[in-house]
Amino acid sequence: MKNTMTVLFFSTLSIAFLHALAPDHWMPFVAIGRAQKWSKIKLLWVTFISGLGHVGISILFSILGILLGFSLARLKSLEGHRGEIVLWLLIGFGIAYMLWGIKRAKIRKQKGLTEEELKSKTIAMWTIFAIVVLGPCEPLVPLVFLGYNYGWPGVVTVSIAFSIVTILMMLVQTLLVFMGIRLIKNDLLERYSHAFAGLIIALTGVFVMVTGI
Repeated sequence: MKNTMTVLFFSTLSIAFLHALAPDHWMPFVAIGRAQKWSKIKLLWVTFISGLGHVGISILFSILGILLGFSLARLKSLEGHRGEIVLWLLIGFGIAYMLWGIKRAKIRKQKGLTEEELKSKTIAMWTIFAIVVLGPCEPLVPLVFLGYNYGWPGVVTVSIAFSIVTILMMLVQTLLVFMGIRLIKNDLLERYSHAFAGLIIALTGVFVMVTGI
C-alpha cells in the first residue's frame, strides 16, 4: 500500500510539472504584465492567486464528483468541455484586447492614462484572472480519484502535491519570461504593446487548442 501511494505521489509531481509547462498557464500573465508595465511583485501576486484558484476549483470539482458518486469518465468529459469553453474565451479576449491596443496606439500619443484606460486595464487583468481560474486542471481529476483509493488522506496528499508544483511552475516560468521580455526595447513594441499582448494571448489559446496540451 505504501509503495503504491509513493508511486502515485511522484507521478502526481511529474504530471503537475508537465501540465504547468502549457503556455496558457503563464504566457497570458507575461503578455498583460509586460504591456501594462506591472512590477514583479504584482506579476507574481496575480499569477499566484490565479494559480491557486485554477487548481482549487478542479480539486473542489473532483471532490464534489466523488461525494455525488460521479464516474471518472463523466467528470473527465465535463472537464474537457469546460476546457474548450475557456480556450475560446482566451482567444476571444486576446482578439478583443489586441483590437483595443491597436485603437489605443493610434489615438494615444501623449503620456499618461485616462480614467477609461485605467478601467480597461483593470478589466483586462481580472478577465485574465477569471479565465485562468475557470480553466480546468484535467490531469488532476483522475489523480484525485486514484488518491481516493487510499481514503481522504490520499486525496489531500495528491491535491497539495499537484497544487504546489503547478503554482510554483507558474510563478517561475512567468517571472523568467517576463524578465527576459522586459530586456527588449523597441519603440514600435512599446507603442503597440497592448496589441501585441492581445495577439500573443490569442495565439496561446489557439496553440493549446490545436496541440491539445
